[in-house]
Amino acid sequence: MLATQITQKDGRFYFVSYKAADLLPKVHFTSRYYYEGEQIEASEAMASDEVAKFIGAVEKKELAFQRLLNRRKIKEIVNFLENAAVQPLIPGTILLFTQEELSFKRIGQYASVGDLSTPTGKYLIIDGQHRLAGLRFYSEHHPQEADQIDVPCMVFDGKSADFAAEMFVIINSTHTRISKSHLVDLLDRVTSVSPEKKLAARLVTMLYEHSSSPLQYRINRLGGRSKQEKWVLQSELYNEFHRLVDQDYDFWEYNFNLKADKAYDFVVDYLKAVAAVMENIWGKKSYMFHKAVTLKAVIRVLGEIIEEDDLYERWEEHGQKIFLEKVQNWSGLAKEFRSDGFYERFAAKGQVERTRKIHDFLTKNLA
Repeated sequence: MLATQITQKDGRFYFVSYKAADLLPKVHFTSRYYYEGEQIEASEAMASDEVAKFIGAVEKKELAFQRLLNRRKIKEIVNFLENAAVQPLIPGTILLFTQEELSFKRIGQYASVGDLSTPTGKYLIIDGQHRLAGLRFYSEHHPQEADQIDVPCMVFDGKSADFAAEMFVIINSTHTRISKSHLVDLLDRVTSVSPEKKLAARLVTMLYEHSSSPLQYRINRLGGRSKQEKWVLQSELYNEFHRLVDQDYDFWEYNFNLKADKAYDFVVDYLKAVAAVMENIWGKKSYMFHKAVTLKAVIRVLGEIIEEDDLYERWEEHGQKIFLEKVQNWSGLAKEFRSDGFYERFAAKGQVERTRKIHDFLTKNLA
């Protein structure tokens, strides 16, 4: 296929114009999803909806980076394609990715124009998945008109799968409003992100996934789409851990080399100690101790604890016991976290101030 090779610094990619009918069979629709026994189910009214059926059939896997497709957005794009008169139907380029290294043979005297090979597998879509989904349905309903549509594409090849995830994060962290939790979930795959941010993001992921974590499956990584009870947004927890690492960078670098697999046991021992001391109200609906505003304060208290001399050495020797000793007095504070009257006891103008007040209250009651 005819392509223009574009070179920028040490990288190169290709501009290609695909016919809609040629492109659609060559792309693979995916979405990121977390298997924890929950299902995102369509309503009975959607069961006969072709767009809903399509979304339901899209491959969902943990290593994907795309958001779940939005049924309404796809229908709006189809409606636009059917009713647009003089406007370009797809004015922006679709960004495609393949791990295969494609061959490029220059044509004649042109240094940047040539024949680009087609990958043996399907492209991953970095940007433009909803537009291509809309084009798919438009092509089914209007095959003759679709045959006249050229789709501008940028093709990136020969990189690791994390390159596509990084491109997705860079694009969507600028102008597109998507769930911050979704972006946080991909930070450890972005090469330009600082070590402390990667540590914070990875710690949240491990606390969600590992059975040893008191927060397993209680962190909302779906940004509001989850059907199971969640206690705190991934982005909120990430912000707290990033703050924690940033305020005492030397502690985390010297003792754990800013690596989550080394720091996880330390963090989870603290949280397990808190959960054990507050066992009678941990996760109870009539109490607010497991709510985001309190959990964020609990993480901040860890920042106070790690300022103590020789804490790391004492933790290495005694493990969870040192944290149990520090937070043991909290067991007598259960009544302060009853749902009834909670917002009066911790009166504040907003959640930021309320988190600060709970943090101060818990810190004052450390042993």
